[in-house]
Amino acid sequence: MKELSKYQIDIYGLEDKQYVYEFESGDAFFEEMQQDIVQNGHFRTHLTLDKSATMIQMNFHIQGSIGLICDRSLEAFDEPIELTQRMILKFGDHDEELTEEIEIIRRSTAQINVARYIFDFIVLSLPMKKLHPSQRSLTDPVEATDEEGTLVYSSGTPAGNQEAEASPEDAPVDPRWEALKKLKGE
Repeated sequence: MKELSKYQIDIYGLEDKQYVYEFESGDAFFEEMQQDIVQNGHFRTHLTLDKSATMIQMNFHIQGSIGLICDRSLEAFDEPIELTQRMILKFGDHDEELTEEIEIIRRSTAQINVARYIFDFIVLSLPMKKLHPSQRSLTDPVEATDEEGTLVYSSGTPAGNQEAEASPEDAPVDPRWEALKKLKGE
């Protein structure tokens, strides 16, 4: 808990203006979070906090690297991260999470701990498929950038089949479809 205490911000006595905070974190941060997703890493967080009478707007800029294990080769590697996120805390009568970006906190709240927000932003920025940089290639379907995506399954006939090359107008029409077209008025 000592590691996470440096992420405490006293908001009770803050004036309505902008404040800047800098946090530098390492492996101890991830150990204190008591989770199994990320074990090690090093990152720096630049937090701009805008306090007003009705809300607190926090803009996070997180930069660093996180230690991951490759899903294919089981090699350890460092994944660089750089992200910018925003969090809005509105003052109210109860604590409630409205959206991913907006929370209501009690007016009487004296301190907020931003460690949870930083951790959540980092974990959500990690790739679903963790690949070592040597395993990544331009032909990897995950990295494909074409607009239409990659065809995984097709219910069509194989390319060598002559019937597949025939146009749809040449194919015989099922009599059930013809009956439905008559009902429709075509």
